[in-house]
Amino acid sequence: MPRLVAFLRAVNVGGRTVKMDALRAAFEALGLTKVETFIASGNVVFDSKGRDLAALERRIENALHASFGFEIDTFVRTRDEVAALAAHAAFEAAETTQVVGFLRAVPDAGALKTIAGMGSEVDRFQVEGRELFWLSSAKQSESVFSNAVFERALKLRTTFRGVGSLRKMVAKHGGG
Repeated sequence: MPRLVAFLRAVNVGGRTVKMDALRAAFEALGLTKVETFIASGNVVFDSKGRDLAALERRIENALHASFGFEIDTFVRTRDEVAALAAHAAFEAAETTQVVGFLRAVPDAGALKTIAGMGSEVDRFQVEGRELFWLSSAKQSESVFSNAVFERALKLRTTFRGVGSLRKMVAKHGGG
């Protein structure tokens, strides 16, 4: 049974509060096992018999909407995929901001061109598959870039996590 991680968009920000015990219960109600939350920002580690991750994302989203009354976009990756992202070569540089954006799908050529044009001396972007790597010499809070900016550019839903959080998750839950 694969160990998976669900990254939830916009949980415990902007008044959208979700208690971690209620979040775990919603996942367990779907028949998912060994459910653990990691940091109260919408990271859930669990086991699933299901192999179709896109279908699992939709099932989780539907269950969370029913449980909490608002949409919660869900991005599922295997534990090994998360470990590979945390160790990605893009993060060898000593940048202030090192973030991975989890995308709903692989961006099309137009979206990739848009993202490539957004880079600067301060902010660098790299897209590989369903992930956007963002490295910046500025703090994320000081940047002109945001989740909304990236979603408009890519025409895809996304959620971001700092590489430091990913590394802590991998250290706690293994992978690779």
